[in-house]
Amino acid sequence: MPDRAPQPVERQLPTEESRDLLTLVRDIVQREIAPRAAEEEDAGRFPREVFSLLSEAGLLGLPYDSGFGGGDQPYEVYLQVLEELAGARLTVGLGVSVHSLACHALAGYGTKEQRAEHLPAMLGGGLLGAYCLSEPSSGSDAASLRTKAVRDGDDWIITGTKAWITHGGVADFCTVLARTGGEGARGITAFLVPGDAEGLSAAVPEKKMGMKGSPTAQLHFDGVRVPDARRIGDEGQGFAIALSALDSGRLGIAACAIGVAQAALDEAVAYATDRRQFGRPIADFQGLRFMLADMATQIEAGRALYLSAARLRDAGRPFSREAAMAKLFCTDAAMKVTVDAVQVLGGYGYTADFPVERYMREAKVLQIVEGTNQIQRMVIARHVAGPETR
Repeated sequence: MPDRAPQPVERQLPTEESRDLLTLVRDIVQREIAPRAAEEEDAGRFPREVFSLLSEAGLLGLPYDSGFGGGDQPYEVYLQVLEELAGARLTVGLGVSVHSLACHALAGYGTKEQRAEHLPAMLGGGLLGAYCLSEPSSGSDAASLRTKAVRDGDDWIITGTKAWITHGGVADFCTVLARTGGEGARGITAFLVPGDAEGLSAAVPEKKMGMKGSPTAQLHFDGVRVPDARRIGDEGQGFAIALSALDSGRLGIAACAIGVAQAALDEAVAYATDRRQFGRPIADFQGLRFMLADMATQIEAGRALYLSAARLRDAGRPFSREAAMAKLFCTDAAMKVTVDAVQVLGGYGYTADFPVERYMREAKVLQIVEGTNQIQRMVIARHVAGPETR
């Protein structure tokens, strides 16, 4: 491995507290996550103990209210924490993002009593969440979901199958979108379902190209009984809740993508300055220098884009268009940067002895999750040119 250690990203952080927070995150990364990332990903091992450690350190509820166990941190700070975690191991960074997504509905739309009862354990009590929107026949067209919740006195009976669920089979709670009314977006309601609810089971996890340590599985709801007290928001409000969560979740994916890209660039620079051919480091050759320059530029542009969107969110301003732009640009950039990193390392980049091949495999999924990049382009185009004519 190259001897040249990568330099930490110089971050613009708003407070001394946030700077101390990033120092803590980097310490956890260096001690607990990075040293075992390659081995555990290769073995397909889910690092539950890391999520427990992050919870104990207050890192699973950063953007939420401290009155319910959160960290009171702006998205501008939270996303940079995600970037650091994802750069060390995407299973961890994306896992934190998904957990935050799973908490969004209750934190934003739950009653005061619901938040007081459930949020402290969700945000800082060692629990891990899953977000259940997609189904085998409804991915991009999420409003066509078929999982049903039928009223039975003071309870709801949920029946159906959710697909592509991160933390499927290991989550302690699930935010579930189910159909309680007619067809379309207005017939969907959100529920908070315990991970050990009777009738809830997980299929065998998917065999994936990357992120092998993160379980992705179908969840089967076979008459799962949920009290009405666990319904989040009004009946029929679920799809609006889901869309508001996805805007924030897309920023999380953008930050994770830049973390992976930065890790790939660091590895490429270290290798190129150490590897010698024709009597000098290969980093001296203009062809490679220009590749490294382009990689660095895409990363800085992506980071600036997701932080700009985060600051809009923190200011309470609309950010849906900017979130879609950030998710689109950052994940496309991560794919390009990781492919180029493999090229810089040549044959070694194609082997598991170096991490860039893992980064490349992991970057691919980021162009798909939280809305494919084709969906992001549709969202952006509607903001720019108005809705499509029918």
